[in-house]
Amino acid sequence: MFKEFVERLGWMNIILLLVVLSIIVVSEIRFLQGEKLEAIFIGLWAPTILGFMNYLKYKK
Repeated sequence: MFKEFVERLGWMNIILLLVVLSIIVVSEIRFLQGEKLEAIFIGLWAPTILGFMNYLKYKK
């Protein structure tokens, strides 16, 4: 099951999705620590990376 998932997405997309997940976690931690503006700034990176992934996917 995992092997099929990796073959369908590709290693680079899986790595980028893990980066996006870690960005969301870091943003949530910062928000709960009281650093609200920094959390919002970091949290905006995730949709930017996902949008860039979509752009590269459909550019081919």
